[in-house]
Amino acid sequence: MIVATSRFGSLEVDEGRLIHFPKGILGFPEHQAYALIQTAENSIFYWLQSVDRPDLAFVVCDPRLFVPDYVVPVKLEELSQIGLTDPSAAQVFTIVNKVDNLLTGNLQGPLVVNVETRQARQLVLSDRRYSTRHPLMNLGQRQEAAARTA
Repeated sequence: MIVATSRFGSLEVDEGRLIHFPKGILGFPEHQAYALIQTAENSIFYWLQSVDRPDLAFVVCDPRLFVPDYVVPVKLEELSQIGLTDPSAAQVFTIVNKVDNLLTGNLQGPLVVNVETRQARQLVLSDRRYSTRHPLMNLGQRQEAAARTA
């Protein structure tokens, strides 16, 4: 399938990389079909690109890469809405934002994907341990470390 993007032009996307959000993503309920695009081999970050709106895309990643003890307390009725009966059959992503030199993740609004059917849902957690701007990575420290090893 060809997906038009504002960042990368038109891309050929394998049908297996399409994800459907029946209720959309918060703020974008009318946009339900997205492509998961990896722009570099071995990258831990992906673009979740709307298939019908080229300028709508989110950077996402697996939050457990940065917060190893992160657990999404999912209710069975929420799982059943995307065809899941077993939470271990889900892939969890967080939407990433860049604020100055800091990458943050919305750990209160995880994206839960049924890996078999590619049906997904954004949850809204009430757990106050996590925020919508949970620090993931300081880019300034990463650049300084790279300069020291060069």
